[in-house]
Amino acid sequence: MFNENSVVVKVWFTAVLSGTYKYSQVPNLSNLREVVGEKLTAIGYDINNENA
Repeated sequence: MFNENSVVVKVWFTAVLSGTYKYSQVPNLSNLREVVGEKLTAIGYDINNENA
């Protein structure tokens, strides 16, 4: 349903990257968390680090 160009993915990606939210707070809605995680991982962000 979501892809890397989806507005919702871009908003959550930016929110996690800026520290507003943690990756674990990304809603588990369809494939949203998965796509955001892929984008974050592609730039070297550790999605498994809860302190990030």
